[in-house]
Amino acid sequence: MGNFLLRIATNSLGLYLAAWFVPGFLVQGGWKEYILAGLVLALFNMLVKPVVKLISLPLIVITLGLFTVVINAAILWTVASFFSFIAISGLTALLLATFVLSIVNVLTSHVS
Repeated sequence: MGNFLLRIATNSLGLYLAAWFVPGFLVQGGWKEYILAGLVLALFNMLVKPVVKLISLPLIVITLGLFTVVINAAILWTVASFFSFIAISGLTALLLATFVLSIVNVLTSHVS
C-alpha cells in the first residue's frame, strides 16, 4: 500500500512539474486535481502498461526501448482525456510532459 501511495505522490509531483515547465501542458485546479490525476495515472501504469508492453514487445525490441516513450505518452494522453482540467495543446507538449514524468519517476524510484 505504501508503494502505491508513493506512486500516486510521484505522479502528482511529475504532473505538477510538467505543468510548471512544459508550455502547452496545463493542469487547472489545485492539489486535489493533481492527486486525482496522479491516482488514475498510477492505476493505468500498474494495470494497463504491463499488458501494453507485453503486446508491443517486438516493437520495443526493434526500437531498442524507444517505443516505451510512445506507450508512456499514450497513457498520459488517455489519462488527460478523462479529465477536463488537463489540457495538452500538441504532440510536443505531450512528449515533453512524458519526459518530465519519466524523469521524476526514475529519480524517485532510486530514492525509495
